[in-house]
Amino acid sequence: MIPDFLVTHSGGFHADELLSSVILTRLFPQARLVRSRAPEWITAGADRVIYDVGGAYDAAAQIFDHHQRGAPLREDGQPYSSFGLIWKHFGRDYLAASGLPEAHIEVVHAAFDGSFVLPIDLVDNGALSPSGPLTGLTLPALLETLKPVFDETDPEAEDRSFHAALAIARSFVEARIARSAAKLRAEALVEQAIETAGQGRVLELPMGMPFRPAIVKAGADHLLFVVHPRDKDWCLTTIRQADEGFEVRADLPAAWAGLTNGDLEAACGVVGASFCHNGRFIAAAKTREAALAMADIAVREAGALEALAS
Repeated sequence: MIPDFLVTHSGGFHADELLSSVILTRLFPQARLVRSRAPEWITAGADRVIYDVGGAYDAAAQIFDHHQRGAPLREDGQPYSSFGLIWKHFGRDYLAASGLPEAHIEVVHAAFDGSFVLPIDLVDNGALSPSGPLTGLTLPALLETLKPVFDETDPEAEDRSFHAALAIARSFVEARIARSAAKLRAEALVEQAIETAGQGRVLELPMGMPFRPAIVKAGADHLLFVVHPRDKDWCLTTIRQADEGFEVRADLPAAWAGLTNGDLEAACGVVGASFCHNGRFIAAAKTREAALAMADIAVREAGALEALAS
């Protein structure tokens, strides 16, 4: 069924119906988006998808609300918002329409659900309350700042603000999906590079890309550093121990910290060494050969420090 109308509630808007609208307007671009609480609009019909309003969850009737008694829950008991329901039923089609390879759709659908959709669901239902200085900088909070101010008198202001917010919400969804798809493409390249590296401690990649997830997935615990080309030079980076935090498997040598060009060349003995961050997590060189030579030195020093520690 291709709907003629996408119906959500009028009045103040929130992240869940905005993000639901991102998905539905991409799938059904010819449908008219209607914001109303009038009974004739929020009653199920063959020509419409109704979401975040209507007082029922009935996928067969194309109505996806979560405010009623007996509202739908995920298998683990966590609540859905309209966004979670729309993503559950339309997310895979959205990903296919966005050009994702079929083999990647389930992986990206699940990843996006867990990292992006679920937090929106929880915040909308009051099951999660962000706190601290970043509270007002969450996506739901930022989208709500686009609502008209309380004394706005223009009757068109709410719909105009909704559509302005919808464009911004769309950019976040598309960027997040594109990043997830890119990670899967990167994973294939990193896996190939890990195979090429064998038991070496340095991973050489054809370009900068997300590499840690594939390294962890492959169980390549022996790898310490990554080398790859950049625009006009080569990069030598460390590998973080965990997704969060800054602890790395091995630091670059302390003698390199904060040095550039000739000073760094003198410190490491490699012609073409050009930069090392004071935090010792990234360095640069003018050529591939110089970057690999720096990586070899870093591996030897890390091994020596490990031997001393044991």
